[in-house]
Amino acid sequence: MRVLITGAGGFLGTWLAKALAARGDTVTCLLRPHGDASGLAGVAYTRAEGDVTLPATLAAAVAGQDVVFHLAGVRRGATRDDFMRVNAEGTRNLCDAMVAAGHRPRLVHAGSLAASGPSTPTRPHVEEDPFHPYEWYGESKAEAERIVFSYADRLPVTVCRPPRIMGPWDKENLAFFKLAQRGIRLELTGGPRPLTLVDVEDVVALMLIQATHPAALGEAFFCAGPSAPLSLETIQEVGAQALGLNPRTVRLRPGVLKGLAAAADGVSRLTGRKLALNRKLARQLLAPAWTCSGAKAERLLGFQPRHDPVESIRRSALWYREQGWL
Repeated sequence: MRVLITGAGGFLGTWLAKALAARGDTVTCLLRPHGDASGLAGVAYTRAEGDVTLPATLAAAVAGQDVVFHLAGVRRGATRDDFMRVNAEGTRNLCDAMVAAGHRPRLVHAGSLAASGPSTPTRPHVEEDPFHPYEWYGESKAEAERIVFSYADRLPVTVCRPPRIMGPWDKENLAFFKLAQRGIRLELTGGPRPLTLVDVEDVVALMLIQATHPAALGEAFFCAGPSAPLSLETIQEVGAQALGLNPRTVRLRPGVLKGLAAAADGVSRLTGRKLALNRKLARQLLAPAWTCSGAKAERLLGFQPRHDPVESIRRSALWYREQGWL
């Protein structure tokens, strides 16, 4: 199978590229001219330089591909346009390039639970729930998914919606492990707030099924881990235990977190630096729950996740330390 991965230099992209190359697929990775591809070391792939926000760079990359895995996107930004330009309009540009290619490659799009918005602590989201994004990132991912399905009459399309993903190479959750390394366990008052977690290898496994399964076409699927939801506090506890640490608990009120996030976004606008803390993260952390059900993927595609999120947290913590990230 000939495949193109956009966003191949990112966390999920590196794992997907490794899995595809390992099984003998012909892999092309769309990477920006100065993009970091260190995670792809040792992987057999062809580099295609391009950017989903630059339509002229996409035609050569999609030509001749059987499947396009669209993972490119931004998770941090100081303005709404930062998210919409890449996550939504970049998706439209890619779909246009795929239609223009003329041979109808399948699109496997990486969506997000963020498009659905928070759930309630007692009821996980299912795919039929309407979108109610909570912040700009989720809004852009909801719009991207609407764009993808608007092309369903011209392209075979399917969407994978992961919740919070854990595993080596992940930088989104790294800040919480760094806090533990500094002797701090952050506790947000008013919780606990349950989170569905999933291991990166389970997300890759579902996307590979979606790349060929006929029942995946025209459908979106949540990708949930096999165990009950955890809380942010539990993630930190498990990580600290894996590292042999005993951090002290620091309780933070929601208003204080919001104020710190607003200040961080101000710094980002002035300096261009994308900080770990921002309004998007603060709103996500303060939501009542981020949970989803993986029942549809099991029912229609026969997908069953194999990795316990607790073990994923431990594996991530030890990998961070081995790599000197902590």
